[in-house]
Amino acid sequence: MTGARPSPALGPAYELLLELEERLGTLRHGAEGVDPHATAALHAVRFAAAILQPAIPATEPPPFPHSTERLLQLMVNWREAALELGEFAPAPTLQLLPGGKDT
Repeated sequence: MTGARPSPALGPAYELLLELEERLGTLRHGAEGVDPHATAALHAVRFAAAILQPAIPATEPPPFPHSTERLLQLMVNWREAALELGEFAPAPTLQLLPGGKDT
């Protein structure tokens, strides 16, 4: 396994990810609480920035906790919340259909 190869050309992409992370951080808190779609995107952008940063020489680490394993888990959890999967799936509802036993 090799380490990150320095690539100064990735600097603008890293800066763009940090700007997007800041915008999503602001957007995720809406009138109805925390938006799962914006939060899933936020964690994906944070993960991308954390992966990219070591390849850019003389760059400060991201201004958020940047454990890639933890970010990946957060991304999975919020993806499920945004898509209503797993434990975040809507509870089944009981529907009465016409023509049933009591009609």
